Amino acid sequence: MPWSSTLRPAELASRKPTRFDISPDAETRARIAAWAGIEALDSLHLKGTMTPLGRTDWKLEAEFGAVVVQACVVTLAPVTTALTEPVVRRYVADLPEPEGTEVEIPEDDSLERLPPVIDLAAVALETLELALPLYPRAEGAELPAANGEGPTADDTRRPFADLGKLLGRKTED
Repeated sequence: MPWSSTLRPAELASRKPTRFDISPDAETRARIAAWAGIEALDSLHLKGTMTPLGRTDWKLEAEFGAVVVQACVVTLAPVTTALTEPVVRRYVADLPEPEGTEVEIPEDDSLERLPPVIDLAAVALETLELALPLYPRAEGAELPAANGEGPTADDTRRPFADLGKLLGRKTED
C-alpha cells in the first residue's frame, strides 16, 4: 500500500469515541494516484470516530472525501471528480469463521474481524477504489458516429453472413 495510518484498538479509550482526521501529503497523493491508475489525486481525507461497542468491539464511522483527476474514456482529456462517501465498519473480536467451501456473503458488509492494528489509510484507499468512476467522461464528450467503414448493422446481426460465399467458392473449385 502506498500509505499507512494505524490505530491500535487495545490502546484506545474504552469508554469514549476516539476522533481521527487523516490526509496524505502531496508526495503520498502522487504515489496513491499511480497505485490507483489515475492521473492525479488533488485531495483525500478520512475524518471520523472509533467508538467502543461493549468491551471488545469497535465501530468506525467516517466521512471520506477526495478530488480525483482521470482521463476521459472518449477524448483522454482530464476529468476532475469530487468524491464523498460515508464509511462504516464494525470490528468484532469474536466473529465466527465461515465453515465449508461455499460461503454466503453476509447482509451486513460493514462487519469485519477485529485486527490488532486498524489501518485507517487502507480503509480510505479501499473507499477510493470503490468510489472511482469506471468510465469518466469529459463534459460534452461523445463517441464519434460510424463513418460507413467496418461491418454494417446487418452484418453485425448475422455473424455467418459471408459463410455462404465461402461455401459457394469451395464447391466451384
